[in-house]
Amino acid sequence: MNLKLLLPFQVFANKTGVTRIVAETRQGSFGLLPQRQDCVAALAPGILVYETEADGEVFVAVDEGMLVKTGPDVLISVRRAMAGNDLTKLRDSVDQEFLTLDEDERSARSVMAKLETGFLRRFANFKHE
Repeated sequence: MNLKLLLPFQVFANKTGVTRIVAETRQGSFGLLPQRQDCVAALAPGILVYETEADGEVFVAVDEGMLVKTGPDVLISVRRAMAGNDLTKLRDSVDQEFLTLDEDERSARSVMAKLETGFLRRFANFKHE
């Protein structure tokens, strides 16, 4: 298989000869082998594992994103990713950086929710006038 791991502003990894991929979704982990049918999956923050003959087993901590498999090509698009060999450190990175929203992001989401609510309220009032 051909694996392309994309971040918002760069290609994180572009690998050929991938023999297997294991990814995490909200429903649990699942594996991809070269003959698996085409699919789409929403990824949860966690550890992505892929294996090639040249590199062996590679671990990548990924934030939430999407996985699309079409034929031999697997395209994964995530917000953030970190590669590493130590699973404990990668899991800690996922827990600290990917699962915990910082205060700025929470504030921004709160402001956006208020803006959306205000817009919908004004739109509903406009529609009734």
